[in-house]
Amino acid sequence: MSAVHAAHAVHKEPVAVVGIGQTKHAAARRDVSIAGLVREAARRALDDAELDWSDIEAVVLGKAPDFFEGVMMPELHLADALGAAGKPVLRVHTAGSVGGSTALVAANLVAARIHGTVLALAFEKQSESNAMWGLSLPVPFQPPLLAGAGGFFAPHVRAYIRRTGAPPGVGALVAYKDRRNALKNPYAHLHEHGITLEKVRSSPMLWDPVRYSETCPSSDGACAVVLTGRAGAARSPHPPAWLHGGAMRSEPTLFAGKDFVSPRAGRDCAADVYRQAGITDPRREIDVAELYVPFSWYEPMWLENLGFAAEGEGWKLTESGATALDGELPVNPSGGVLSTNPIGASGLIRFAEAALQVRGRAGEHQVDGVRRALGHAYGGGAQFFAMWLVGDRPPGG
Repeated sequence: MSAVHAAHAVHKEPVAVVGIGQTKHAAARRDVSIAGLVREAARRALDDAELDWSDIEAVVLGKAPDFFEGVMMPELHLADALGAAGKPVLRVHTAGSVGGSTALVAANLVAARIHGTVLALAFEKQSESNAMWGLSLPVPFQPPLLAGAGGFFAPHVRAYIRRTGAPPGVGALVAYKDRRNALKNPYAHLHEHGITLEKVRSSPMLWDPVRYSETCPSSDGACAVVLTGRAGAARSPHPPAWLHGGAMRSEPTLFAGKDFVSPRAGRDCAADVYRQAGITDPRREIDVAELYVPFSWYEPMWLENLGFAAEGEGWKLTESGATALDGELPVNPSGGVLSTNPIGASGLIRFAEAALQVRGRAGEHQVDGVRRALGHAYGGGAQFFAMWLVGDRPPGG
């Protein structure tokens, strides 16, 4: 570490996650308004931290595009529901990665000692929208035949299969794993008790090679985390998760030489996080990964992009069972985006689930002995990335 970086690190406040709250995610939460939905997650995060609204100094709110619900600038009408009257409110938007970006913006406010305790919250109420067609924006000089995010990403999956020689059944293995993991998560949207590998393999083909059971659902839901500094962590009733590294990166949707299979922005973002956290061998030094996998084939693709597997080897890691709940590198013990997808909140859920693991508070889907966990989010045309690495001890501790 250079003298400049060392001095910078010394003056940053260590950041701790002391409260986590999620709603029960569902296809349609018709029992609550958007305000009721976000307050449910926020209240649970505050209860986890044993804090009240008055303890929060600022609120950072994130969601995907406003046209998903047709409510412009929702941060304004949600301020009261989040206890933010008279307090700073920041809005974050980085497409599907926004949940992760929201947590990082809030963490930076604490690290810079601008605010002592910050609430980060992200949400989506997809039942009040049609995300499939909201995402089917026309691409210049191409026929408008995308039919949602799956239509955009399926060619990239096919490119991955051609590049690596991966067998066709790998995607089904991921979906089967994540849907079974979701059965252990009471907040997950999809609880498919009769799920079998054969059911996944025989489900309808939507976007070759992505089948119906290998895709994420459309969910209503919200997630909130309470972030604080050293003094706040000392008062926490439960063990905190400590931020060891966090970063965001972005790149254009389309440019000459773009690698859609393994985007440069994703590799650079991961490298930055690992540098901050002192990680040199991710597969050996990280105990759990919550990866943003909306289509099953993105598990092996991201395993390579993030340095858990060598290029062309990600599918082998998945096929070997290493990413199972009892494997050497459990991926998405919560059930992941394949089981719960309130788009604006999906990235924050990944970050929150990583923190739950190192706090030992993940319930039935807790992995034994987790000391460090990665939360990962991506959005747009695989162009926006946000990641954090959390541990059970303060940085350097």
